[in-house]
Amino acid sequence: MSEKTSIRCGALVRRVRQRHNLDQAELARRVGTAQPAISRIERDVISPSVETLNRLLEAMGETLFLGSMELNAPAPGGGNQSVAELRADYRELTPGERLAQAAHLSEIATGLAAEAET
Repeated sequence: MSEKTSIRCGALVRRVRQRHNLDQAELARRVGTAQPAISRIERDVISPSVETLNRLLEAMGETLFLGSMELNAPAPGGGNQSVAELRADYRELTPGERLAQAAHLSEIATGLAAEAET
């Protein structure tokens, strides 16, 4: 692999916690740890083990689901490019092109969300 890929769990834990209307102290109480430990995980200062991540999610009524796929396999959802090809295409974009692409995808997602509400 040419570049190191880092998986960060902090945003996931924060989103799930907020979705369940919990503060960090309540989540910490549920899993038997201190609030600063939850804060460090959410800020990606520390990376929890898979076991710890699942324990946090289960304390909020959810569970962790993991899977894997080959990089040269088609992207999930029926795309016709492999994940490796998509990554290579993305790396070739300029920062401006990346921002434009993100803005376009945001518009699409906003439109889909609006349609779902009606």
